[in-house]
Amino acid sequence: MADNVTNELLLETLKAIQAKLSDVAGDIVDLKADIRGLKGHLAAFMQSEIAQDGAIASIQLKIERIEQRLISWMGSRACVVGPSPL
Repeated sequence: MADNVTNELLLETLKAIQAKLSDVAGDIVDLKADIRGLKGHLAAFMQSEIAQDGAIASIQLKIERIEQRLISWMGSRACVVGPSPL
């Protein structure tokens, strides 16, 4: 009779462990889905960052060209007008 009680207790314990493992497996599936979502958001963020970097580089190039034109214009204007009276 002691063997029967021990076997029943062991069976109940194993069933409880199996139920908890099933819950953990479900949680892992949920975590994997969350990670996939985060990876998608990260990829979209990185693409946005790349696009912004390109836009900033384009603006910097335009500013440099404007600065060069201003320097050139100021240099030619100083020659035509003459030195500053100061």
